[in-house]
Amino acid sequence: MQIGVFDSGIGGEAVAARLRELLPQAHVVTAHDQPHMPYGSRSEDEVYRLTKAAIQPLLSAGCAAIVLACNTATAAAIEPLRTDYPDTAFVGLEPMIKPASAVSVTKTIVVCATPATLRSRRYQQLKRDWALGVTVIEPDCTVWAETIETHRADQVDLQAVVEAVRTHAADVVVLACTHYHWIKAQVESAVGPHVMVLEPSDAIAAQVRRLTAAAAHRG
Repeated sequence: MQIGVFDSGIGGEAVAARLRELLPQAHVVTAHDQPHMPYGSRSEDEVYRLTKAAIQPLLSAGCAAIVLACNTATAAAIEPLRTDYPDTAFVGLEPMIKPASAVSVTKTIVVCATPATLRSRRYQQLKRDWALGVTVIEPDCTVWAETIETHRADQVDLQAVVEAVRTHAADVVVLACTHYHWIKAQVESAVGPHVMVLEPSDAIAAQVRRLTAAAAHRG
């Protein structure tokens, strides 16, 4: 079975690599839109239009499922894409507000995300649904994706995250952009062993497995 993974830049490659480990029976192919990244500062309409254009090779390849390995693209485009292509299963990424809020003992979490994700209606809804009574700190990560995309991951400034953890006793950090998966180890080292750092690769694999198993059963 063929699985497609889309991201605006190299973040999706981290997700694809993890999917290949967890779903060895699947053939995982990728597509990106590096000429137009980062998506994080664009409008929802523009993100939808760019995403739709960029996934055409995955649709043409007959992918049974397409992972939008981009929180910004998921927030702006996944629902209209499901309408546009009802025969394709789309799996999106969402900031892990629900699991972070559930495991936080101090009831303070840090969400590292692009400006577009933080502005999105879906993100605001996730906070309303799952973060009642939880303090959500959103440090400025505006330049992170571009810094990582241009192979300067070691130059990402983590000071705002470290200060949030220390000042507010946050005990969970959510990496809400696939580019940030590349610096998970850096973040873990910076915030220390008592802070949990969450990213959704394993949850994505589980959802892909469920969708493809259901499709195979129907077939």
